[in-house]
Amino acid sequence: MKKLQTAVVGVTGYAGAELARLLLHHPRLKGTPPVFAGRIDEKDAAHGVPLAEIHPQLANNNGNAALRLEQFSWELLANRGVDVLFLATPHEQSREWVPEALNRGLRVIDLSGAWRLTKAANRAVYAFDNEGTGQAEATQSQSVYGLPELHRAKIAGAHLVANPGCYATSVILALRPLVAAGLVDTTRGIVADSKSGVSGAGKAPTAKTHYMYAADNLSAYGVFSHRHTGELLEQIGIGGEDIIFTPHLLPIPRGILSTIYVYFKEPQTKASIAATYQGFFANSPMVRIYENALPQIQYSVRTNFADIGFQVAADGTKAVIVSCLDNLLKGASGQAVQNLNVMLGWGEAEGLE
Repeated sequence: MKKLQTAVVGVTGYAGAELARLLLHHPRLKGTPPVFAGRIDEKDAAHGVPLAEIHPQLANNNGNAALRLEQFSWELLANRGVDVLFLATPHEQSREWVPEALNRGLRVIDLSGAWRLTKAANRAVYAFDNEGTGQAEATQSQSVYGLPELHRAKIAGAHLVANPGCYATSVILALRPLVAAGLVDTTRGIVADSKSGVSGAGKAPTAKTHYMYAADNLSAYGVFSHRHTGELLEQIGIGGEDIIFTPHLLPIPRGILSTIYVYFKEPQTKASIAATYQGFFANSPMVRIYENALPQIQYSVRTNFADIGFQVAADGTKAVIVSCLDNLLKGASGQAVQNLNVMLGWGEAEGLE
């Protein structure tokens, strides 16, 4: 039986490096390394760029040092027999390439925000050039939001999985079980105060990710305008008037901590909230519920776990929820591999524990 052949476009970034590492060590993919493709300098087009030059940490004595980043082309993917294409590319690039990939019979896991949002009003923040075209609408109709804890059955049969945003993952997993159970009084408002390490801004340096700006600092950004807001509304099932979501930049390399404040319709207890979470995530190996403590970034960093903890007020009317994850793993590449596992009927946590 032919072994699954994967390909990664966008391996030069932080998320791309983590994705390469996970796929190279995945027990189901041993002996079949991904095809690494992208745009490279003309002088390197003939022979490609050694992967070990881009990410020295990926070199080993088992052949990884010989792997190369090759010039992207659809012919390259066809000649290598690629079955599943991972795109760790900018949103605009994924909008262009995904329809072609689907037409060529590839299954796609897209780490960008190109196909995450079903409502045009929520997609408006991206200002896509092809918004509203027949091709874009047809592609969007095939897309499944790639949060396995919510959409396992659809992901299993999907040809296009849109990997969630990192902030969105941390907030959705914390809130969806409570909102779905009808416990949250959304009329009193939800506050999601989220903080991410600098790698969440991507590898390209900017003034705000420069060491002199980010170090010894904490700053809010994207207030009332962050791109992940639409994901929260669609996946939690609330309106824009029900939540205030504010992201912050933490002076650490990686990790997300979201502190979320909710009021309940009826008084709750620690036991009732724990039972709600445990029931919702009963078959979710990548979610850990903390009943007797609050999670911290250091517990989940460099893992694919989403850690959720909470404290209920003495009168039971409200709660503070803390949700932590690694923005490059459960918030990006680890989740992409989790989606691959679900798509192919493999153990959901294979290659991730």
